[in-house]
Amino acid sequence: MIKLKHSLATLFIGLLSLSGFSQSQEIKSEIEELKNYNENLDHRLDRLQKMVDDIIWFERVGDVAHVDKLYIYGPPKWKEKNPTAKGAGNPVKFWTYAFFPKNLDVNKKYPLMVLPHGGVHGDFTTYYTHIVRELIAQEYIVVAAEYRGSTGYGKGHYEKIDYGGLENEDVYASRNYMIENYDFVDGNRVGIMGWSHGGMITLFNLFNHPKDYKVGFAGVPVSDLVARMGYMTQSYRDLYSAEYHIGKTANDNLAEYRRRSPAWNTHKFQNTPLLIHTNTNDDDVNVLEVEHLIKSLKADGKTFEYEIYQAVPGGHSFDRMDTKKAKEIRVKIYKFLSKQLKPNKPIKTLKDIQIAGYRF
Repeated sequence: MIKLKHSLATLFIGLLSLSGFSQSQEIKSEIEELKNYNENLDHRLDRLQKMVDDIIWFERVGDVAHVDKLYIYGPPKWKEKNPTAKGAGNPVKFWTYAFFPKNLDVNKKYPLMVLPHGGVHGDFTTYYTHIVRELIAQEYIVVAAEYRGSTGYGKGHYEKIDYGGLENEDVYASRNYMIENYDFVDGNRVGIMGWSHGGMITLFNLFNHPKDYKVGFAGVPVSDLVARMGYMTQSYRDLYSAEYHIGKTANDNLAEYRRRSPAWNTHKFQNTPLLIHTNTNDDDVNVLEVEHLIKSLKADGKTFEYEIYQAVPGGHSFDRMDTKKAKEIRVKIYKFLSKQLKPNKPIKTLKDIQIAGYRF
């Protein structure tokens, strides 16, 4: 009888365990479904935010510029989840902004400024309003690609990210599109400028396509992903080691992270006029990254200009802000660019930039 009771007790506990296991699996499944729902909802909200910001673009620059958004394409994805699937190997489609001065004369030629946005999974937003207005006032035509991995276009585009890789070719494709489709764009007067991740894309475009750009400006550029993985947080590192991206850590694939870092590729630079800015109190791109870039360029015997600003207020955004100091620095940037691009109405003074970007 004791043995029978023990056997029944064991069976009962086993049944409870099985029931608990089943419930646990159901809960895990429901949690996973909820995570997927939230992720998809986040992307839908990002798309809504992008639509709202697009409307604001017309409001904020529509008095001085014609604004358009163009659907173009770049190279195929650098790796396919299923290489034999339908559509695998097709070009990556993306949107790009284009801004044209309202007083544009189609019978004349105008310089083109390529303006890649920054941020891991960032996008081109009205954060750049005053910079676009300042460029338009000088009678530049501006193109700003929402390259692969940009936010606001759904999960599919988000997960095509190729940081330091084929995103550079998307930006280059936006340059080529403007020249091929608008006769008034001067293919011999093309510049590129960007900050942070956009500064990194600027550098790689100059490295990879030296004959196609007249000049470049790289502000606080991400320069060394190997060093960056060392001082950033784990959540940041996870963006790169995600399965749909690099898929490995810098420790697991050092060569891949070097391939995507300007500081490890300075031998490719062909001395296109280049200006680099960094700031010692940058709280995003640590100055040590840009110092590595500068030292590498010097070690390779390259010719370029740079300035290491000493703790200018604003940190990472120090020369993109609306402060007087930021405007003074941007005047210097525009003067550097105008030497090569020769815009019709170059900004030369603080008063010029104030009227161009801020109306008064």
